[in-house]
Amino acid sequence: MAEQIAYAIAADITSSLGMSVEEHWQNIAAGRQGFDIYGNNGQSYCAARLSDKQWATVYSTVGDERLTRFERLCLYSAAKALLKIPAPDLSETVLILSTTKGNIDRLNEDADQRTLLHTSAAIIAKELRIKSKPVVVSHACVSGSVALLYAQRLLATGRYKNAVVTGADLFTPFVLNGFLSFQAIAEVPCRPFDADRTGINLGEAAATIILSTQPGTKPLAKLLGGATSNDANHISGPSRTGEELALAIGRAMNMAGVSPGDIDMISAHGTATAYNDEMEAKAIHLSGMSEVPLHSIKSYTGHTLGAAGVLESAMILEAMQRRQLIPSANYEKHGVSVPVNVTTAMQPAEINYVLKTASGFGGSNAAVVWGNV
Repeated sequence: MAEQIAYAIAADITSSLGMSVEEHWQNIAAGRQGFDIYGNNGQSYCAARLSDKQWATVYSTVGDERLTRFERLCLYSAAKALLKIPAPDLSETVLILSTTKGNIDRLNEDADQRTLLHTSAAIIAKELRIKSKPVVVSHACVSGSVALLYAQRLLATGRYKNAVVTGADLFTPFVLNGFLSFQAIAEVPCRPFDADRTGINLGEAAATIILSTQPGTKPLAKLLGGATSNDANHISGPSRTGEELALAIGRAMNMAGVSPGDIDMISAHGTATAYNDEMEAKAIHLSGMSEVPLHSIKSYTGHTLGAAGVLESAMILEAMQRRQLIPSANYEKHGVSVPVNVTTAMQPAEINYVLKTASGFGGSNAAVVWGNV
């Protein structure tokens, strides 16, 4: 069982799909996706980027021009989440920043060392008036899930009562060109677990979940446990068997005190690449949860990198509140070698326990279990 339950008491999402959790839910319910088609040196690609209008809102709300684009997006999300809590005690609060690249768009103008992630974290914490030294989690695409798990464990030590977990990454040519070099970018909206999937869509976003040892008057959910593992397979290619992610899932379930039959919904990593979806499906199958309803939020927001685990967990919290399963977009024909139960339409359900999975470069895996309150 988990040593310390952490309660989710507030959440926010800012992405191409919307400027709040509520707006994300409404757009998913309406079948909308946050993608547009762009061009790069004669090659087209599909991505989920914030619009000029959305950036104008971020900039007008966080007006300090000394802050970078990345820092302003983080602050916009974190501040909105904090506004949902009456008089938060910032003296016993820690900021945990989840990101893979931070200010990577400033790589060639690093006179002020702003590409260092801990520099941005310190600036963001100061702007939020959080005096505790912030923590940075930068662990490829599992960063957001690991940040939430680290927050839970940090709260369990008794050093803090609250943890503001903010995950964010920008869309940049640096990241785009990296994925293009792997031939992993789709030219159309991605199709997680579908036979015709052709790769990922990159996204940009900031998302925040505030965890607390105190449930308050109306907690959203509780983080019951989680675990990590590593494939030790390849720098970018995932395991071919799924055993290592299955190991993380099993440990997370044990920590949370739940069994496969208790899980009502799975929020998959679901990148829509050939190897990741196959590995993840095998891991879920090995874990005895092939029949559990499953979805991928990346079919709406793209892959938001360091924000993904936080953003997708925020949608889990909303699904629990609304008692609705989240559908995956663009899934038509089963495209992995083992069965998984991909949800294709929003539908009512009693959701008491949810499994969140994540995988990333370097063979990293993470699994987190959320419980209703």
